[in-house]
Amino acid sequence: MAEVIHAAGAVLWRDGPGGEPEFAVIHRPRYDDWSFPKGKVDPGEHVLRAAVREIEEETGITARLGHRLPTVAYPIGDRTKQVDYWAARPVAESAFTANHEVDELVWLPAAEAEARLSYRHDTDLLHQFLRGPARTAPLVILRHASAGEKREWREADELRPLDASGRREAAALAGLLNAYGPMRVVSSATARCLETVLPYARAARAPIATDAAFTIGDTGPEEAVERLLSLAGTGAVVCTHGEIVSALVTGLCKEMGENVPDDPSLRKGEFWVAHLAEGSLASLERHSAGNG
Repeated sequence: MAEVIHAAGAVLWRDGPGGEPEFAVIHRPRYDDWSFPKGKVDPGEHVLRAAVREIEEETGITARLGHRLPTVAYPIGDRTKQVDYWAARPVAESAFTANHEVDELVWLPAAEAEARLSYRHDTDLLHQFLRGPARTAPLVILRHASAGEKREWREADELRPLDASGRREAAALAGLLNAYGPMRVVSSATARCLETVLPYARAARAPIATDAAFTIGDTGPEEAVERLLSLAGTGAVVCTHGEIVSALVTGLCKEMGENVPDDPSLRKGEFWVAHLAEGSLASLERHSAGNG
């Protein structure tokens, strides 16, 4: 099988004059082409980090990721390049500085961006973006990180902490969740869930609210789903337990009229991200604290 080159990028957009979106299109002198920002995923790098990093390296813009766009694959010699794409918006801009990889950046409305883009797969991505909602809010369903073996813990279960592997996962999760920007943090009232979101909450300067609706032993599926739906549209991360995750994902998808994933469950340290807009589900993606 041909070697696959993994890459990540974005359709980077902002509000233009009159409120219509305009899109960042870059020129690469090596290929003399115009495209959306993207680049290869470094060895061991998570694809979310790669997407944000590549946007900043190629445009000078710090961006936050929105809903998932289609993955694009095309041949590069005897290999295949596979690029995962997101919609993205700037949160901070600095003056663009030309370099040997990208020597020009322009912001264009949709029709002009389409005319400027060199590749069909980029125009297809633009069309896909224009068919969906531009603005979305992330709703993250996170299963707590590794917390050792329950049968080996002799004290109250709500006090069971993360183990060494879980602490590493929690630190990694802070960076990954940051790709979606600041979010409200809601957690089960157990030590292992609170410790999982603590690094992200500190980095985002966000308080952690505990909620019995997401706490094992204090809730049921209907109560948990109802509480989750109340958070839709606000930008939130919910840290909970494996026993509750499947009900949350299933309930959310059914409420939005979308198909439930074949396996809605999560392993420890994994999370679903639902990108929501006005009561609809723009995309649903799954990631882990490791490479993904």
